[in-house]
Amino acid sequence: MIDVDGQQLGVMPPADALKVAKAKELDLVEISATAKPPVCRIMNYGKYLYQLKKKAHEAKKHQKMIHVKEVKFRPKTDNHDYEFKKKNILRFLEDGDKVKASVNFRGREMAHKSIGRQLILRLIEDVGEQGSVEGNPKMEGNHMFVIFAGKK
Repeated sequence: MIDVDGQQLGVMPPADALKVAKAKELDLVEISATAKPPVCRIMNYGKYLYQLKKKAHEAKKHQKMIHVKEVKFRPKTDNHDYEFKKKNILRFLEDGDKVKASVNFRGREMAHKSIGRQLILRLIEDVGEQGSVEGNPKMEGNHMFVIFAGKK
């Protein structure tokens, strides 16, 4: 049994250990059940849980959440709109987010997937300095997309 100060009180029966803990108005907590004999400690268990929760909250506060932003294009996207959306992609990458750039095809545009691929390749070339590409452009249904991540 271990006291509040970290001082060892020695081996004693569970009933006696509970009496010592109740006399100090604290809890008896089993630390190592597999040890021979089992190790118990006298502590304020509520305060201990509070401190663990506080440490976890503090660690979580310093984490950086990475969001995936999506920027949508069409095969007929005009040059000005392309530049505007490219500027947004660069801003998202600077903020530390990932960006999913997708080209959506409708109807007869599906027959001209090469136009969408050229648009994505142009985007990869323009964004290449600030962001790295995660994989090649992929086609899923009527969407072609590529994911950018910021450079370290």
